[in-house]
Amino acid sequence: MDINALNALPYEDFVNIFGNVVEKCPIITAAVWSKRPFVNLSALEAAIDEFIDALPESGKEGILRCHPDLAGRDLQRGTLTQESREEQARAGLDALGSAEASRMARLNEEYKERFGFPFVICARMNDKASILRQLSERCQNERAAERARGIEEVKKICRLRLYGLVLTDAPNKL
Repeated sequence: MDINALNALPYEDFVNIFGNVVEKCPIITAAVWSKRPFVNLSALEAAIDEFIDALPESGKEGILRCHPDLAGRDLQRGTLTQESREEQARAGLDALGSAEASRMARLNEEYKERFGFPFVICARMNDKASILRQLSERCQNERAAERARGIEEVKKICRLRLYGLVLTDAPNKL
C-alpha cells in the first residue's frame, strides 16, 4: 500500500486496517484518520504518538490495560488478538516450560498488583529470557516511570505493526 492509497482510505477501511496497531484501541486510529493526508508512514506514526502523548495519565493507563498478560490466560485460551498471538509466539512465550510459565504468571500478578496495569514490552524485539528478566527488573520501578516505559513499549509495538501492515509486499513503498 502506498501513501496515496493509505490517505484515500475511507474512514471505516482505515479503522478496520489500522485499528489494532495499538492493542484493542481502534479509537486512536479513528481519531488520527482526520489528520490525513500523511506525507509518509512516519507522519502517521507521529500522529498516533502525539495522540497518545496528549492523553492524561489515566488514558495512558487505559491503553496499557488493553494489553494482555504475556503468556497469560488469553494465550492459553486462544483469545489473543492475531497480532498479540503472533508476537508472543515469535518471542517463544507459547512454549514456556512449566517453571518458566509459573514464574511468568507470578511476576505478571506481582506487576499488576503493584502498578494496576499489565506489563507491556515489545515481544517482537525480545525473547522469553529477556522478557522474564525485564519483567522481574521492572517490578521494582516507580509507578510513573513504569507507566512511561509501558507507553514507550506500546509505541514500539505500534510502529512494528504499522510497518508490517503497510510494507508487506514491497520494500520501496512509503
